[in-house]
Amino acid sequence: MKKTYAAFLLALGLAATTARAQTLALPPATQSVTDAQNQAKVLADTLYIQQHYTKTELQIPMRDGVKLYTIVYAPKDADKVRYPILLNRTPYSVGPYGKKYKYNLGPSSSMMREGYIFAYQDVRGRYMSEGEFLDMRPELEKHATKKDTDEGTDTFDTIEYLLKKGPRSNGRVGQWGISYPGFYTSAGLLSRHPALKAASPQAPIADWFWDDFHHNGAFFLPHAFNFLYSFGQARPQPTPTGNPGFKHGTPDGYDFFLRLGPLKNANERHYQGKVAFWNQLMQHPDYDAFWQARNLRPHLHNLNTAVLTVGGFNDAEDLFGALNTYQTIEQKNPGLSNRIVMGPWVHGGWARGTGEMVGNVNYGPSPSLWYQENVEAPFFKSYLKAAKPGSDLPEAIMFEGGANRWRTFDAWPPKPVQEKTLYFRQAGGLSFSPPTDGNNERRRPEVNFEFDQFVSDPAHPVPFTEATAVGMTREYMTDDQRFASRRPDVLTYQTPPLDEDLTLAGPILAKLQVATTGTDADWVVKIIDVYPDDTPDNPRTAASVHLGGYQQMVRSEVMRGRFRESFTTPKPFVANEVTTVPFTVQDVLHTFKKGHRLMVQVQSSWFPLVDRNPQTYVPNIYEANETDFKAQTHQLYHNPAHASQLVVKVLPAAAQ
Repeated sequence: MKKTYAAFLLALGLAATTARAQTLALPPATQSVTDAQNQAKVLADTLYIQQHYTKTELQIPMRDGVKLYTIVYAPKDADKVRYPILLNRTPYSVGPYGKKYKYNLGPSSSMMREGYIFAYQDVRGRYMSEGEFLDMRPELEKHATKKDTDEGTDTFDTIEYLLKKGPRSNGRVGQWGISYPGFYTSAGLLSRHPALKAASPQAPIADWFWDDFHHNGAFFLPHAFNFLYSFGQARPQPTPTGNPGFKHGTPDGYDFFLRLGPLKNANERHYQGKVAFWNQLMQHPDYDAFWQARNLRPHLHNLNTAVLTVGGFNDAEDLFGALNTYQTIEQKNPGLSNRIVMGPWVHGGWARGTGEMVGNVNYGPSPSLWYQENVEAPFFKSYLKAAKPGSDLPEAIMFEGGANRWRTFDAWPPKPVQEKTLYFRQAGGLSFSPPTDGNNERRRPEVNFEFDQFVSDPAHPVPFTEATAVGMTREYMTDDQRFASRRPDVLTYQTPPLDEDLTLAGPILAKLQVATTGTDADWVVKIIDVYPDDTPDNPRTAASVHLGGYQQMVRSEVMRGRFRESFTTPKPFVANEVTTVPFTVQDVLHTFKKGHRLMVQVQSSWFPLVDRNPQTYVPNIYEANETDFKAQTHQLYHNPAHASQLVVKVLPAAAQ
């Protein structure tokens, strides 16, 4: 897919070149934004909406007769000026209902002032819309009758109604949404409505066996438990109000979920069968037909809408969805205008705040505002307002952590990358050189040249964070990992201080060679940037946070070992037998600076972020009994015959 860079680069004050990778300079006007400035901005936006927009509430009929509640905000001069429509479909309420107005409209306040007709819709079965709600409603590849519905047809019918009976527009429609609304934006592409000219799925759910509640089959416990308690309870009839959240009775999630015991206790103690989707989660531990039907990727073909997929490298919820939505559309739709933006953000961070800080890590001035003004707004404007629709935005606009700069590429992963292998070594080493048998080295009894081992005890799992919290903290993606490296059930490997910058760009493939005394196990791999000991502190962090020796988590992933050969057909481990456990650790773009170290930690519990593996194989892990949970000894091999390794993509210095 060919792109022209000139207009985009010139807008940033940069010269266009033919290099495959570009470094983008932040516009000089971009500055840090304080909380007080944010509050003033919200007040100014609210007043602007009330003065410049007219609110209309509609019941839009679908082809099967179900009516979907839709609120439209149209500029007050829409009878004179033809504006495009921007659609947002959500299961999270389009409120406020009635006479009150929203305090912001559209993807950003700058777009709100550019002039669009904003339409917000409660999806089928949620809040004020009629019908039955289904979580990630399966998409129909074929419609047997004219009244068959899915999210694609609901989007089509909504667009048709707005064009014919809504405020007068210029006939062009765009769609956007973050997280679950990102899924509805991806599904909206399947409407294939000719008026839908631009869509931006942002942190979209793509496949629910990898997004949100699952990672490689491992269950993300607090995220699912807390979210579904309120979101998952049935709504018998349209209502403007939601369900209350769960009361844990303690701020300590580690203690709460440990006392919960086996997951089979959750229904009896807390849910009482009130959440159908929780029951479905518990009944479908494998990647069976239930989950395969909730994989949107096979349907993303024959598209005719320009796409800008947006995600955050520090997104704890839907990193998989953003990366794989882009890749799937790219593979299945040759020639389509398809782009991706990945910033340093947490989930939805590009639309909330400035994105400067994630936990203790500073990413420089206002990456969120830069994206809104230089990427998002121009994308929609070019397809919805320009006389000749089209955009000069690059294929991939990516934020490089460590170096803290925006980069552009004509493909993602970048084409200049070189594939290299990082090997785990004896005595906690990590090297691009493969392991040796140690025959030519002075042997010491304390150094094991074959493997490292640890005891994994489900009664004392490794915490995922030092914070006291009942949920999945968004900051855990950049947390200091020194607390984990000091535990005996966490294996730590690292390089010497780097002689030059090392930039990883793209996915990482873990190939672990392991053995266990049990018959099941989880495997967690964490990629960590270790700062030099003399790194100065940041005045924006807590006084107790010191950056000298900070172990910043850059990427992490878990693999439920039973799925090492197939996600549909789990398989127990054979006790004490060396076994290969391969899995993909998701994409990064991060530079480990000269003088830093690259560290990898390996562990088998990550609690309560991931539910405890009993380490005794049972057919349905969610039905394990207390007696199934047993401490086991795990071994990670690093000898020539069984060399545990990470296959990484390195961006060569010539492409910097």
